[in-house]
Amino acid sequence: MDVGDFIDRWHPLTEATDGQANVELMNQLPYDLATIGNNEGVGNSKNQLEHLYDQADFDIILDNLEDPKTQQAPAFCQPYRIIETNQGTKIGFIAFTAPFSLTYQPNGWRIYQVAELLPRLLNEVRPLCDILVLMSHLGIDADLKLANQYPEIDILLGSHTHHVFPNGEKIQHVQLAAAGKFGHYIGAVHILYDHQTKQYQTYAKTIATADLPEAANDSLEIAGYLTRGHQLLQERQIAELPQALTCDLSGPYTFIELALRAVKERGQSQAAVLNNGLFLADLPAGIVNEDQLHEALPHSMHLINVTLKGADMIRLILEMEKNRSYLRKFHIAGMGFRGKIFGELCYSGISFDPVTKTVYWLDEPLKLDQNYTITTVDHFLFIPFFPTIELVGQVDFLFPEFLRNVVSAYLKEHYPIQ
Repeated sequence: MDVGDFIDRWHPLTEATDGQANVELMNQLPYDLATIGNNEGVGNSKNQLEHLYDQADFDIILDNLEDPKTQQAPAFCQPYRIIETNQGTKIGFIAFTAPFSLTYQPNGWRIYQVAELLPRLLNEVRPLCDILVLMSHLGIDADLKLANQYPEIDILLGSHTHHVFPNGEKIQHVQLAAAGKFGHYIGAVHILYDHQTKQYQTYAKTIATADLPEAANDSLEIAGYLTRGHQLLQERQIAELPQALTCDLSGPYTFIELALRAVKERGQSQAAVLNNGLFLADLPAGIVNEDQLHEALPHSMHLINVTLKGADMIRLILEMEKNRSYLRKFHIAGMGFRGKIFGELCYSGISFDPVTKTVYWLDEPLKLDQNYTITTVDHFLFIPFFPTIELVGQVDFLFPEFLRNVVSAYLKEHYPIQ
C-alpha cells in the first residue's frame, strides 16, 4: 500500500501524463491500496484528481475529503476496505489525508479534520475486522496523538512528514510504522494473530532500498522515464520569444520581470513580488515548449492574492527588506520549492526607499487605511519570514494553476507562435 505523495509534478513524466504514468507503475507491482497525500490532493486540479485513478488496479481509501457540490465523497475512493487473509484474518483499512483547508477549499473540495470523523468511523469499521489499520498522511505529531487517543487502532502507517521508524514504534499497543520519502525505504509490518484467543503481536521494520540487489536494466529504466517525460513535454509548444529571458537580474530581458507581469495579470492586481531563486533556467529566443518551462519552474506553487491595509502592507515590505540579505543565499527546501536558494526579492508595482524607509505603490506613498492587493506565490505564506501575510492578510488562493502554468498562459497570449 501507499500512504500518499506517490506523485510529484517535479518529474517530467508525472507532469506530462498528469500522474497516469505513476498509476501504471503502481499497477505493475501490484499495489492493493493507496490513499492520497497533499501532492495528489492539492498538486492536481479537481478534474485531474477525479481522473487520476481511472486506470488503477488498486483501491483508494480516503475518509476526510468531500465534493461540496454533491456532499459526497469523490467517486475514486471508498471509506474503508476489509481484506481477509488466507488464514481468515480480517484486516480493516481506513485513511486520512492532511486537512489543508486553505488549499483544498479553493480547489473545489471540502476537507474535514480527523476528529470530526474518526470516532464514528471507528464505531462502524472496528466491529468488522480483527485488525484495524489507519493509513495516515497526517504527519508524525498527529500520528502520536491519535495513537494515544484511540486504542481501537491496531496499526498506524504514517507519512507526510517524511519520518522514518527503522524498527517501528509502539504507543501502548498501537504499532506505528513509517518509511520516509523518495522510496529510500520499504516499510513492512508483521502480524502474528491467534484466532482462538484473538490475541496478536505486531512488529515493524524498514528495508533500505539501497541495500536491495539492482537489476542490470534498472538505471536504464529510470532514465527512460525521464527521457519519455521530456519528450512528451517538448512536443507541446507554447510561444515564440523575440529575445531570450535570463535568470541574471542584470540582463536586458529578465525572466522574473516577465513572470511578475504574468502574475499581476492572473491576480488582476497592480503589484507582485517573487524571488529569483524560483527561476532555475533561462528561456531561449524562438519557440519555447513546456519542457523548457517545466525545467525552469518545476515548483508545485500556486498563486495567492494578499490584501492588506496600507499600514500592514508597509510592515510586510519592511519584513521583506529586513530579511533580504539573509534570504539572498538562503538554502531552502520543501513547501513546494524545488530550487536551491531563495534568492533576491523582486517587486513590480512596489518600490522601497531604504533611506527614508518609505514604501511606494505605483510611485505614490501608500495610504495607511486604504486596502492594497499584491500577488505572489503561496510559498510566501508557508515560510516563516513574512508573518504579516498570515497574521493580518486576507489571502485568496488562485487555483488550479501552478506558477509555470500562469507564465505559460501569459506567453501564449503575448508571444503567440507565428
